[in-house]
Amino acid sequence: MVTRSPASDARLGAEAVRRALTAKRADTRGLVFRLALLTCLLVSLLVLVVLLADTVLGSLSVWRTRGLADFVRSPLSADPAVAGIWQAFYGSAILMAFVVALAVPLGVATAIYLEEYASDSRLAQVINANIRNLAGVPSIVYGLLGLALFVKALGSVTGPEVFGRSLISGGLTLAPLALPVIVIAAAEALRAVPDSIREAAVGVGATPWQTIRHHVLPVAAPGILTGIILSVGRAFGEAAPLLLVGGITTFFQQAAGSGFLEVLQGRFSALPVLVFSWSRLPQEEFRALTAALIVVMLVLLLAINGTAIYLRQRYEKEL
Repeated sequence: MVTRSPASDARLGAEAVRRALTAKRADTRGLVFRLALLTCLLVSLLVLVVLLADTVLGSLSVWRTRGLADFVRSPLSADPAVAGIWQAFYGSAILMAFVVALAVPLGVATAIYLEEYASDSRLAQVINANIRNLAGVPSIVYGLLGLALFVKALGSVTGPEVFGRSLISGGLTLAPLALPVIVIAAAEALRAVPDSIREAAVGVGATPWQTIRHHVLPVAAPGILTGIILSVGRAFGEAAPLLLVGGITTFFQQAAGSGFLEVLQGRFSALPVLVFSWSRLPQEEFRALTAALIVVMLVLLLAINGTAIYLRQRYEKEL
């Protein structure tokens, strides 16, 4: 009887694995699956290219006759020959400032507590599950929340002259919409930080907050910044919540000499709301204006996403 040593068994096993990996076998199912994936990708890209081409071509008449500066700086008007987007652009900028000022610190602080301080208790699991569920809630639900809370209940504060339908109500409605995405992105970024970094900091006498502030957050910063900017980009494109809390779909003019508080408590418009309004008008000229507005929004969204990519790469290189 021939006996084989463990070393020879290992060599035979390695040789069998090598032959299995290098054997020329036709993987028909795998090839069909890859072709199906490639087909889905090409079809998706084709649809996007067709939509983008149609939008850009539809906006060419606006760029030829008026130019970007005149189109952006002109106020809202019922006359398509002079209508612009300045008030909607200004309103969107203030709304995004609300989102950044309210949702970012609250979202990052929540993620830090859940990942660095809270124990793995039943309560923490319920909170995490609810946050992830809120990230998938349709935006119209947040609009209903804003209508009930910030317009109806707190209207005397958010917009006493316009029954609560104001920029403040719009900003307070969009902030909860972006909050779950920020919490999830920040929590994932903190969870990805190796425990060895925390252990090294504690080993040299750092307190828990010093460990988080000087060691964990700098490493997690690229992921946190990416989640923040992408959530702001999502809030930037939402129209449904703003329509419920008072976004103007027609021409309006701010009273002359209004202070900043009066502007915040007054009527407002935003770029997504203006797209919704202009797309419903029957005049052919407004269709071209709608296409031009969509192009402006796409450029702004690309700039937001590009900023996220740039910040992520920059902080990763510094680390």
